[in-house]
Amino acid sequence: MGRTAHDTQFYGASSLDGFLATPDHDLGWLLQFGEIEGSSYPAFIRDVGALAMGSHTYEWMLQHAIDAGQPWPYTQPTWVFSTRTLRSIAAADVRFVRGNVQPVHRAMVQAAAGRNVWIVGGGDLVGQFYGAGLLDELIVQMAPVTLGAGTPLLPRRIKQPALRLQSVTTLGGIFAELRYKVPQASALRQ
Repeated sequence: MGRTAHDTQFYGASSLDGFLATPDHDLGWLLQFGEIEGSSYPAFIRDVGALAMGSHTYEWMLQHAIDAGQPWPYTQPTWVFSTRTLRSIAAADVRFVRGNVQPVHRAMVQAAAGRNVWIVGGGDLVGQFYGAGLLDELIVQMAPVTLGAGTPLLPRRIKQPALRLQSVTTLGGIFAELRYKVPQASALRQ
């Protein structure tokens, strides 16, 4: 697969029925699986130079990692998109932004210095990057559960051009990891 100097990627897990989190923005359903044998995460994160996440993802991280006494897990600069004022984390490079993803994406690409940009979540933020023609790849680990409702994986209609399946991998006999190329991203990017 041909690569640009960097890719802007969504990497995360989804329920079989297409939800990232429960209706109350909880990711606890995913924790039941623990560490997955053969996870692609270690190789993925080595190539990441900058991250973006929405406010609900950030708040979940605060509550379930930082408030639980764990350190911020990322050394890369992280942009948090929110219209609300959120608390910061000491000794973490977290930047709070709002508005259009395009100018922020330019700053993220510059900070990533030739490495990838990871859109951690949520689904609406992924959709904003897609809508701006900035999303290159979706890497989704499909979990063997259904949630019935919640935060959709990608709340956008994508029909043409269709996503292009690059690979399917079984992870730990539990997850199916699907990699999709987003065909229009490179054509729309300036």
